[in-house]
Amino acid sequence: MPKAIWNDLVIADSTDTVVVEGNHYFPRTALRDDLLRESDTHTHCPWKGTASYYTLEHDGKSSVDAVWFYPEPLPEAEMVRDRVAFWKDVTVVG
Repeated sequence: MPKAIWNDLVIADSTDTVVVEGNHYFPRTALRDDLLRESDTHTHCPWKGTASYYTLEHDGKSSVDAVWFYPEPLPEAEMVRDRVAFWKDVTVVG
């Protein structure tokens, strides 16, 4: 089962991931809410749309904008709707 791990914590796990451009997109419901802080960061992908971000926080540590998602993906990227992906110091295994 794919798992996302940050600072030795499993922050998401699911057998229902979608791989797009080498990134596992986990169902949003698989992500631990207690570790998240909303971010004001937004980026744009020409075929997926505008991405929003979360910062991870736990035990005095943080990883700014380590989680991204597409609240309103473009039609070609509908498969990532209601899903999150990770980068920076988050490792996906499985």
